[in-house]
Amino acid sequence: MQQQEHLLMKARGFSLLDKHVEMQSHTSTHKGSTSTQMKRGILEVFLVHAEGMKHTNLIGSPVYYVVIKCGSHVHKSKTSSGKDEKTWWNEKFRFDFPLTDWKQLTHLKFRIMDQELFTDGGFVGETIIYLGGIIDEGINRGVLEMMPAPYNVVLEDDTYKGEIKIGLRFTANTEVLPERTFLAQVDEPRQLTCRSIINLWKFSWWKFWIYQNQRNTKNKVEDE
Repeated sequence: MQQQEHLLMKARGFSLLDKHVEMQSHTSTHKGSTSTQMKRGILEVFLVHAEGMKHTNLIGSPVYYVVIKCGSHVHKSKTSSGKDEKTWWNEKFRFDFPLTDWKQLTHLKFRIMDQELFTDGGFVGETIIYLGGIIDEGINRGVLEMMPAPYNVVLEDDTYKGEIKIGLRFTANTEVLPERTFLAQVDEPRQLTCRSIINLWKFSWWKFWIYQNQRNTKNKVEDE
């Protein structure tokens, strides 16, 4: 009989241990997936200069700016004069997406515009940098930096005219902590106010009750 109970206890202990290990494994897997979802990647774009671009304006010196688009995010550079052989910007832009989104993004587009007198700008040309290999390698290494290099500027008729110099730096696995909300600080003043009103009401009622007792006692003494 005791041997059977001992075997039963061992069987129960073994099943509880299995369940505990399974729960621990599930918890660690869940934490790992949550941590992965929080990971993000940042692409820094260094817009240096351009040269040999086509002039679209008829009057005055050309003034260029660049519209940079990656996915749903868009940045616009400052305007820069093209009086010399090169047009300088020397600006840095950041594109921040979750790593899951970066794996779906395919390219980075630069649209070079010539700011004209009475219009928002005339199209000069564009450059497209494909991101597939850059993102994959950046995720594997953690950081991937590409020194500024010239890229061809493609005109509206698909011919080439001029170059634009661009550098890239991709940083993967940057965690973004969730925002913390302090509900206690918001609710606390209201609780203190309600508590103060209740305490004031109790004190006033107690004071009124004492006053009535004293008055009744005084009236009884006078009647006697």
